[in-house]
Amino acid sequence: MTFPIDAVRARFPALSVTDGGQPRIYFDAPGGTQACVDAIQAMAGHLLGGTANAGGRFATSITTDATTRAAHAAMADLLGGEPDEIAFGPNMTTLTLSLSRALARDWREGDEVVLTRLDHDANVAPWLLAAQDRDVTVRWLPFDADTGRLCLDQLPGLLNDRTRLVAVGGASNALGTLNDLPTIVSLVRQHSPALVFVDAVQSVPHIAVDVRAIGCDFLACSPYKFFGPHAGVLWGRAERWGALSAYKVRPAATWPAAIRLETGTPSFEAQAGTLATIEYLAWLGGELGGGTSRRDRLVAAMEGCVAYERELGDRLLAGLRRLNSVRLYGPDTVDGRVPTFAFTVAGHSPGDVAQHLADRGIFAWSGHFYAVEAVAALGLEETGGLVRVGLCHYNTAAEVDRLLEALAELS
Repeated sequence: MTFPIDAVRARFPALSVTDGGQPRIYFDAPGGTQACVDAIQAMAGHLLGGTANAGGRFATSITTDATTRAAHAAMADLLGGEPDEIAFGPNMTTLTLSLSRALARDWREGDEVVLTRLDHDANVAPWLLAAQDRDVTVRWLPFDADTGRLCLDQLPGLLNDRTRLVAVGGASNALGTLNDLPTIVSLVRQHSPALVFVDAVQSVPHIAVDVRAIGCDFLACSPYKFFGPHAGVLWGRAERWGALSAYKVRPAATWPAAIRLETGTPSFEAQAGTLATIEYLAWLGGELGGGTSRRDRLVAAMEGCVAYERELGDRLLAGLRRLNSVRLYGPDTVDGRVPTFAFTVAGHSPGDVAQHLADRGIFAWSGHFYAVEAVAALGLEETGGLVRVGLCHYNTAAEVDRLLEALAELS
C-alpha cells in the first residue's frame, strides 16, 4: 500500500514553516521530532478546558483521571504491555535515574552491572552513579568500530551470578545501529540472574516494539522522539514493580505498580498529548490497512514507516557513497539500523558541516549527542565528533536530495 506522505505531512504544522521563504528540512529527529497537530491540540485542549490535579471529586479532576488512565493504556498498546506497567515522567533520563536509585537499594559490594560503549549517556551515567554509591563493579560491552554493532560474542564472558543489571539500547542514537534485543536478553538469562533495562528512545519511533517478545524487564522511551510532547515513559514487567521500593514522598509511598515511579504532579497536558500522538499513529495504521484493534493499527503504522524510511535511507546511502569526502560510521546498509546516519566530511569539522547545512535550511546535529562512550571509542572526541542526520516518516525523497546537494558543495 502506498505510504500517504502528503496526508502525514499535513498533520505536522512545523513542516510548513519557512525562514525568509526558505523551507525548513528537519533531519534532527534523533534529538526530537516535530509534534503532530493531534498532540498540540490535545495539550492545548486539556489546559483550555480546565485542568486540575488527580484524585478529586470535581469535574476537572475527574477529567484528568480519565485522561491519565487513557494515556497509560495507549502507551501500553504502543509497547505491547499493560496499563499498570506504565510510568510517566518528565523525560527518560529522570525516570532512569529514579529507577537506578530504587534498584540499587538491593545491590551489595561485589555485585556487577554491564553497560555498553554504544549507548546514550542517559543509559550509562545513572548506572555508573548507582554502582559508585553501592561499590558495584561495572563491566563494559564494546562495539565494533567498523560495523557499529555490539560485540555480542563477548557478552557471556561479562555475566555471572553477581550480575544485577544489564543496560542496553534498542538503537544507537549516534550510529543508528539496531541491537538484537531478544538475543541479548536470552544470553543474559542463560548466564546470570540480571535484570535487563532497555533504552528504546531511538527504536520506538521507527519500529514496532513488543516488550513481551523482547523479554526485557524495563524499557524506557520518549514521546517527544515519536511526534509527541516532551515527556518520558517507563515500562516495567508487572512482577518487577511489586518488589521495587521507590524513593517517594510518604503519602505516595504505597502507590501500586508502575505509578510508584511517578513522583510529584506529572504533566497531565503531556499525557493528553501522548495519548493523541498514539491515536495519530493508530490513524496512520488504519490508512495502511491495519486491523481493528489499536495495537494492530499501531503495528501496521510502524511497519509502514519501516518500509517508507527504508526507501529514504537507501536513497541517502546511495548518495553518500558517491561523495568520496564523506565517511559513514555504523552499519553501511539500512539493514539492522534505524534511519539515523552519522558521518564526517574530510576537510571540514562536524560543527562547520552542520552550520553549512543550517545555512541552507537543513537542520542536523553535530557533536557527540551524549553518546560520549561511542564517540570516544571511535577516536573522534578531539575533532568535534560526528554529523548526524536522522530521517523519519514525515521526510521526503526531495529533502534527501537537497541534503546530498548541500553535502556535494563541500566535497
